[in-house]
Amino acid sequence: MALALMDKDLTKPEYGIPATVDERNRLRELIVRFIDDIGIVPPVTRKQLSDLSFQFIHKEALNPDFWGWLMVEMNNRIWNDTFAAIPYERRILLLPQCLKNSSVCTAEIDELGLLCRKCGHCAIAPLEDMAKKKGVLSIVAEGFTPVFGLFESGAVDAVIGVGCLESLEKVFPLLVDHAVPGMAIALNCAGCKDTHVDTDYVEKITGGFVKTQHTMSLQCDAENLKNEINQWFESDNLVRLLGDSSDHTSQIAREWLCGEGKRWRPFLLVSVFKEITGIDPVPETVKSAAIAVEAFHKASLIHDDIEDKDDMRYGKPTVNSLYGVPIAINVGDMLLGDGYRLLSECNKMELVQEAATAHIALCRGQGLELEWCRNPVPLKMDEVIHIIENKTVPAFGVALSFAVACAGGDETLKVILSNYAYSLGIAYQLLDDLADFQSETGLQLRPTTVLAAICEDCIDKSLIHKLLLQEDIPGWMNANKPLLKQAMERVTAMAETYKQQTLDHLSSLQNVELKRLLFRVTKKILK
Repeated sequence: MALALMDKDLTKPEYGIPATVDERNRLRELIVRFIDDIGIVPPVTRKQLSDLSFQFIHKEALNPDFWGWLMVEMNNRIWNDTFAAIPYERRILLLPQCLKNSSVCTAEIDELGLLCRKCGHCAIAPLEDMAKKKGVLSIVAEGFTPVFGLFESGAVDAVIGVGCLESLEKVFPLLVDHAVPGMAIALNCAGCKDTHVDTDYVEKITGGFVKTQHTMSLQCDAENLKNEINQWFESDNLVRLLGDSSDHTSQIAREWLCGEGKRWRPFLLVSVFKEITGIDPVPETVKSAAIAVEAFHKASLIHDDIEDKDDMRYGKPTVNSLYGVPIAINVGDMLLGDGYRLLSECNKMELVQEAATAHIALCRGQGLELEWCRNPVPLKMDEVIHIIENKTVPAFGVALSFAVACAGGDETLKVILSNYAYSLGIAYQLLDDLADFQSETGLQLRPTTVLAAICEDCIDKSLIHKLLLQEDIPGWMNANKPLLKQAMERVTAMAETYKQQTLDHLSSLQNVELKRLLFRVTKKILK
């Protein structure tokens, strides 16, 4: 159904699009073979696509200006099999308003987008009619952001987006973060007025469908799973699993375990287990392992609050501020005992060994932090990263290693997820350090990456000496805002690097749904 206007060569050389529809189609065929030979599965990061694009340009001796367009087409091929299995009614076609013929268009625009009058003077009406016949939802609007609300609500599972290369580049991080099966078609010319696109190609992508069993969208499944996990931490269920709670220590421990928290570690364990095995409902042993992971985490928070002399956690008084240090220590110890007992009942000694190894590492990391707090000296970034490796990383790593163990054990997968957890844990702590310095509320002198950056970047070492002796930390920071700003920019860049590494570690995963899950989880954890 190609319109004559769409096939005219109006491409501007500087826009970076192959000049003719024949050349574009020829390169699309070559891309299919190139990507299929590599065997990569979605989702992929922008960096990975960029590297593939440059490889392809070198291999085929192409114009380097085609780099961005090639990335778009490669991403389409990588998502092709996943996208083709999604029913028409679970897709949305997003068209840009700039496709209209501005000289004659009289269509109105409301909050949802352009209301086409089907005058026949542009490609919008034929594309919308094609989508409607297939059962595909279509919107004519500027920007992709509103569409992501449909994914969060579970209304759609895939998007076909038409836009200029600049728009597609801007939206790509959102597609990566949401792990959305996104197929993109670049406009054939730049500009925000009277643009055009390969309509045959849009129709081909929109109408491609291979009947197969379609699983529930990740968004809906994740939300349901979170709700299910939260139910495991209700009081009645914990009494069933952990026994009598009539004594005061048990009551405080159960209340703390049932209380606030995002429960990322149980979610990681259970969701990864389900994606590996496909088993549903979740076995009792996996539930016990998930509750144990949270018990260990909550115990570590109690002890951490004691050692840091913190009075607030989750916006509420800490256990030590409510009941005193001796009782808080005892409650934390009880939660550790609960966790190990739950693991022992799973009949997998590997779980107990993994937990013990992570527990010891955490204590070493906390010990390094406490030693520095007793005798503060100028920090190096490597020293703080070493603390994070021991204190923060194991908490994520143990949840993922439990998932693999409960699923039957796969050493290759275990290594991939261990590397993923390493970068995730460091990125998480970097963002946590930034948040501490941004809030300034209750800011304490402890070994953080921001403080290390200040120590390394400050030329006047007497300033660092004053900082290490300073009781009014916010006051010192306010007096040295340029230095703080420079340090925070450095840590922000480090956090972005580790986030990229986190996703890069998943590149060799062949389980598409597991990979999609972890991309989405990474985005949510590293907000």
